[in-house]
Amino acid sequence: MSRRVAAEKRIPPPDAVHNSQLISRFVHKMMERGKKSVAQRTFYDALTLVKERSKQDPLELFNKAVKNVTPLVEVKARRVGGSTYQVPVEVKQHRGTALATQWIINNSRKRAGRSFAERLSAELIDAANGAGASVKKRDETHKMAEANKAFAHYRY
Repeated sequence: MSRRVAAEKRIPPPDAVHNSQLISRFVHKMMERGKKSVAQRTFYDALTLVKERSKQDPLELFNKAVKNVTPLVEVKARRVGGSTYQVPVEVKQHRGTALATQWIINNSRKRAGRSFAERLSAELIDAANGAGASVKKRDETHKMAEANKAFAHYRY
């Protein structure tokens, strides 16, 4: 790894249906074993289920869900003088959305239900309403950062 130049951020092209960068990144995170078309089909099926169940615009609901799950602070382990401290650090926008998408996908995989599209749609609806496991994970992260606020002076 070079110490001179920071790696250039690669920006995936927006998705074809909604022309959204966020959806493209979400589908890439969902993808397993390089099967992008399967991930896209599953995601769009989930959006149609969201539309049927909530009677709202699925794109708005998806954006609201990701926004509700995005953390503002997280803790990072920092070693000082032989002991490790959990230091609260602000989360950058790009990393925040990455964490939110990861949490939504992981928690929808853990959910009970038939197809992944059904589980994902249920998780998205819950996250948009401020409930569900993903929002709980965000709250836990914030509580952890709040509890370790005393170590904030050990920032990176």
